[in-house]
Amino acid sequence: MATDYDAPKKQDEELRSDSIEELKAQRNQQMASQVDEDEAVAAEGFELPGADLSNEELSVRVLPKQNDEFTCMECFLVRHRSQLADAEEMICTDCAG
Repeated sequence: MATDYDAPKKQDEELRSDSIEELKAQRNQQMASQVDEDEAVAAEGFELPGADLSNEELSVRVLPKQNDEFTCMECFLVRHRSQLADAEEMICTDCAG
C-alpha cells in the first residue's frame, strides 16, 4: 500500500477547530515545560567529593619582574624578551599577531 507523504495530516474539520487561543495555550504549555535554571544557583547545591579546602593555606612565592622580562601593554602579562614583537609599544608576539 502506497503512502502519500504530501497529504495534509489534519482534515479540514480539525484545522477549523484549532483556534488561536488553543494554539497559544499549547505554546505556553510547551514553554512552561522548559526550565530556565541559573547555572550559578544549580552549582551552589553541588559539591565535589574532597572539595572542602577551607583549612588549606595557599602560599605562592611571587618574584619581581626580571631584567630579561617585559610587561605587554595589550594583555598586561609579564613575558620574556624573546616574545617582544614591538619594542616601542611593548607588545608581545601574541597580541601583535
